[in-house]
Formats: sequence, structure tokens, C-alpha cells
Amino acid sequence: MVRSDGRQLDQLRPIHIARGIQAFAEGSAMITQGLTRVLCTVSVEDRVPAFLRGRGRGWVTAEYAMLPRATLVRTPRESEKGRPSGRSQEIQRLIGRSLRAVVDLDALGERTLTVDCDVLQADGGTRMAAVTGAYVALWDAMQTLGLTGQSLPLTSAVAGLSAGVVDGDVLVDLCYEEDSRAQVDFNAVMTEKGELIEVQGTGEGRPFSRDAMDSILEVISRSMDSLFEAQRKATQGAQAAKRAPVTTPRQ
Repeated sequence: MVRSDGRQLDQLRPIHIARGIQAFAEGSAMITQGLTRVLCTVSVEDRVPAFLRGRGRGWVTAEYAMLPRATLVRTPRESEKGRPSGRSQEIQRLIGRSLRAVVDLDALGERTLTVDCDVLQADGGTRMAAVTGAYVALWDAMQTLGLTGQSLPLTSAVAGLSAGVVDGDVLVDLCYEEDSRAQVDFNAVMTEKGELIEVQGTGEGRPFSRDAMDSILEVISRSMDSLFEAQRKATQGAQAAKRAPVTTPRQ
């Protein structure tokens, strides 16, 4: 079977990650995955949430939003509603959990790193693209903080990928057209070591078997190498330019 955009069943969309594209953020990256584009920026504050004060540990959290015309029709800004939607809250918690799983929070010191993931264009897989791009932005911020080499508090790269069953076939990296008619929809976050951080699986209208789940996870696992290779390309070469040290006052 050849898919609507010409890909094979297990073929990912073209992926590119550009690092250090924001002048003022401590870390930044833009991920392009097919027609999906997500801007990820990291802001650093010399303080932590109240439950971590005095413990010498850092914190990583995330926020997720979609521009009004990221989709085919305009979506009102969530600020007009006064709070993030349930979907946005779910996704930003997922991104935060995924990043904290590969960060040595003790090595950060009492700092909070906030990762903002803004979807500029959405054609399926935005939450997984956000995880993949956010890791590069986080790596970029570590360079700004001078946490490099042996002191880099990242235990592994982390990336996310979608897959699903469409018309009886297992497809990886679903675009919107495929995702909208999938009978089974999956998202998985994994480390470069092959460890699972999070798995989200939904039967859209009908249940699925354990064998089907195993088949989907196997396809995702085999396809992850392309994402990690894109991350490696983005983080290779010269270190990010050193920015002014963070001097946010404590409150």
C-alpha cells in the first residue's frame, strides 16, 4: 500500500530540526515534520516551585499552544477562554513528564526550565513533534547554562512518534487525513536507549487486541532512529552562542 502522500506504511515524513533560532530564549528549536511545524523555546529562572525550595533540585515543566491558523480553519486563542483547554493541559503535562524522565534534576541546581511548545502549523502528530523538538531546545539551553560534557544533566535523548491502524494497515507518523479516520490511534515516547516513557493507545470506535498493540509499538520502535538522527544533526557542531547569565530575582 502507498499512502495518500506517497509514503510507505513504515515511512516517516521528512524531518528537520533547527536549533538556536530564537535570540532571547536560553534554548530554542524549530521542528518540521511533514507539514507540521512546532517552535520550542526554553526559559530559565533561578527559582523552583515551592515544594522543591531548599532541596537543591531543579524542575522542568512545559506549556503547549496552537496558533489560531495552525489548522484548516481558525481556532480561537485559548487566552480568550481564560484558561488552556483540557487537550492543551494533557499535552503539556505529557511533554513535561517526557523531559523530566531524561533530566538529572539534582544536577540542575535550584532552577526551573520552562519549555514553551507553540504549534505554527498542524498536520497531525503535534504532541509527539513537540516532545522531539523540545528535547533539542532543552539541550540548547544546557549549553547556554554551561552544562556541557560530563556535567550535561541529560541521561538520554527522548522523542515521540504516532502510529495507528487505518483501513486495516499499521501506519507510522500519521498526517491529519490519516489520523482523522484511524481505527486505532497510538502515541509513544521513548528514550534513545529504547526505553518507554509513555504510551497512549485508543480504539477509535472499536477495541483492539494485545497483538495489535505489540505490532504498533514494534513499528514505532523501529522508526524512532530517524527522529534521534534528526536530533543528533541538530545538536552537532559548534555550541550555541553564550547568552547573558540568568539573573531573575527570587520572589
